[in-house]
Amino acid sequence: MQRRPTLEDVATRAGVSRALVSIVMRDAPGASEQTRDRVRRAADELGYRPDHRARRLRQLRTKLIGVTFTAGQEFHADLVDGVYVAAEELGYDVVLSAITPHRDEARALRTLIDEQCEGLVLIGPQAPARRLAELATRVPVVVLARRIRGVDAVRSDDVVGALLGAEHLIELGHHRIVYLDGGRAPGAAERLRGCRRAADAAGVALEVRSGGLTEREGAAAATAMLAESELPTAVFAFNDRCALGVIDVLIRAGVPVPQQVSVLGFDDSPLAGLAHVDLTTVRQDALGLAASAVQRLAGRLDDPDGPCGTVDVVREPALVVRGSTGAPRVSACGNGSSK
Repeated sequence: MQRRPTLEDVATRAGVSRALVSIVMRDAPGASEQTRDRVRRAADELGYRPDHRARRLRQLRTKLIGVTFTAGQEFHADLVDGVYVAAEELGYDVVLSAITPHRDEARALRTLIDEQCEGLVLIGPQAPARRLAELATRVPVVVLARRIRGVDAVRSDDVVGALLGAEHLIELGHHRIVYLDGGRAPGAAERLRGCRRAADAAGVALEVRSGGLTEREGAAAATAMLAESELPTAVFAFNDRCALGVIDVLIRAGVPVPQQVSVLGFDDSPLAGLAHVDLTTVRQDALGLAASAVQRLAGRLDDPDGPCGTVDVVREPALVVRGSTGAPRVSACGNGSSK
């Protein structure tokens, strides 16, 4: 599909500034007749036509950014806070629409559209990529924490983040590592790929088990481990909530963390840094991610005739080492710790 010519294209062809082209197209004062003729000739040659719909949108602005997020996900709450900060700096207001067990994503999106939000920031959406791409043809959309082909996206490099976490455990000397997978959650496939890459490079066997996104799912996984003859020396959970569920069950069962089992999470949620939790985790830059998403969306809203094409902004996470990980305990016979 051929790209629609923009004001920038006309400016380049005519050898003038984009602002001057805008003046000519709006029949506003500030350009000579000679310049007007040159600009109009360049526009005709390129087949440029003013977007009157975009002009109407500029004249009838709500300055509202709609945000969908999953209630109960701490990292989503951190991103929402960052969206508020970035939106205020750019003169926008924010409308939130939560996804809950009794309110699905489709309903959350309809609410924001009914509220006449100019653009949408979707945090970790679960909808099929095709549906999100179709939505983006009707309203400007930026997806946070998930990559979608054909839609603007801002995300952490989940492969790198998981690689950092797995390498940390391997460098400590762990060779029996369980990774609790995130299933179909955004970023789950990438985090699993990063873990496997680190394990393969070190020649370490990585056991992948069903984990999940919540404390309850982490607790269920830990309970299953306790019923087996031997515990792993380290558990890498898909996110911090899952890791907290693992730690809670282990401690209640009298299994010391990290002396017998090291536990590592992902996200660096507020709870991870509490003294009695002290969770080693992979930190995502919530404020930076949110700011990038809002800036991209505001740029599209403020300049509908700007450059076409989508962006995929990727920010690198960082490992935060705390007290929940350590070297595996070695028994007198030289084997790792057992249950």
